[in-house]
Amino acid sequence: MERSKVVFTKDQIQQRVKELGALISKDYQNEEVVLVCNLKGAFIFLADLCRYIAAPIAIDFIATTSYKGTATSGNVRIIKDLKMDIRGEKILIVEDIIDTGYTLEYIINYLKLHKPKEVKVVTLLDKRCRRLIEIPIAYIGYEVKDKFLIGYGLDYNEKYRELNYIAELGVE
Repeated sequence: MERSKVVFTKDQIQQRVKELGALISKDYQNEEVVLVCNLKGAFIFLADLCRYIAAPIAIDFIATTSYKGTATSGNVRIIKDLKMDIRGEKILIVEDIIDTGYTLEYIINYLKLHKPKEVKVVTLLDKRCRRLIEIPIAYIGYEVKDKFLIGYGLDYNEKYRELNYIAELGVE
């Protein structure tokens, strides 16, 4: 593997995911929420998070693309659509990391076309320092600096998603 520096250990991640699950459980209690996972990066976070949510849930997936290597192209496209009808549903978008906000804004606007009751966002990582579009985020795992991160679903050219920790790529 290329040089990297651990930013969050497996134990730190699991503790924070458990805390996020408890917050979401409290807010939704006996109401069903549809977790919409943005593939591919958020799938590991979703798998862990849904086990800590003590509320009725349904799960669906959407996939978008806008990145080439470490840079965003700025052109967001949906490459896998939802299978569920989300009309009237409470939606919680599950994201691995929020950067500029362009992709998330696109997803939110797209989902709103389907007339859900509400759309909220949970993200494991918030790279607020790069935000170009203000988007309300209901649940944030960690705020991170402007570094390229890998592991726990985050990739570099489809590599390193399987790591059970999060590391900064290219650091000794």
